[in-house]
Amino acid sequence: MSTTQTDRIEAMMPALLHQTGIDGVYLRTALYEQIVSGLDAFITKQREEGTEVLRFPPVMSRKVLEATGYAQNFPHMLGGVCCVPPPPAGGGDAGVGPGQDFDWAHYATTADLVLTPAACYPVYSFASARGPVPEKGLVFDVLSDCFRREPSKRLDRLQSFRMREYVCIGTPEQVLAFRERWKQRGAEMAKQLGLTFWFDKASDPFFGRMGLLLARRQVEQALKFELLVPIYSPEQPTACMSFNFHQDHFGTVANLKSADGALSNTGCAAFGLDRLTLAMFATHGTDLATWPASVKEALGL
Repeated sequence: MSTTQTDRIEAMMPALLHQTGIDGVYLRTALYEQIVSGLDAFITKQREEGTEVLRFPPVMSRKVLEATGYAQNFPHMLGGVCCVPPPPAGGGDAGVGPGQDFDWAHYATTADLVLTPAACYPVYSFASARGPVPEKGLVFDVLSDCFRREPSKRLDRLQSFRMREYVCIGTPEQVLAFRERWKQRGAEMAKQLGLTFWFDKASDPFFGRMGLLLARRQVEQALKFELLVPIYSPEQPTACMSFNFHQDHFGTVANLKSADGALSNTGCAAFGLDRLTLAMFATHGTDLATWPASVKEALGL
């Protein structure tokens, strides 16, 4: 890792983010949010006709997420929600009462919610509940605050972050064509933002020994491509966009089928709003007046 670049990014931090005392969780400044808003609008301009817009809360159904296999494949990254149960009906004494020494964590139980790990996860059950996938397929524009348990002092690896995605549900041919369009479009977007980047095959951080086999299969079958930006260094680049083909995984778990009963495939183009924002500042600095005119135009600055 380049010490010079690391020091430069750290020097920018007071203008962009404030510490909360927890690695990977930061307060965001007006300057930082200005670029996040510009990026969000820039991504919106790329939206294809016929795309349905959905905005999700930062929590989702625990049952729905467990059905996807996320808890089995990525338990080390999952964020659950725990709550203290209410007192018994009728006001009886449950032996629990608030007070100076009340240990709420001792009484907390796992709730029916989890923190959303990726913006696309809630969309599959939503689409399935509406019936068969139409012949032309479905495309969604989704956004969510997301959480992954990855505490790090590096600003490109947050625990709490925002993800924007375009999601396609349809035949394998439709989904692969969608992914290829967005991969090409993602490259054009990165050029417009003045970023240095390249693509590489990638895998998700699966858990355990079996996870190594799943990750190897993902790379071998070219199911995931990442657009990498050398925010800290070329040796440890940051994935700022990803372009994914899930095959029929989500179709199977969410029972997504066409009218003739064929199992649907899914794919997504994902944009890390916080990582792209950091990439912009790492590339162009914190003085917006000095940013290239073409970049400012793309972001509406």
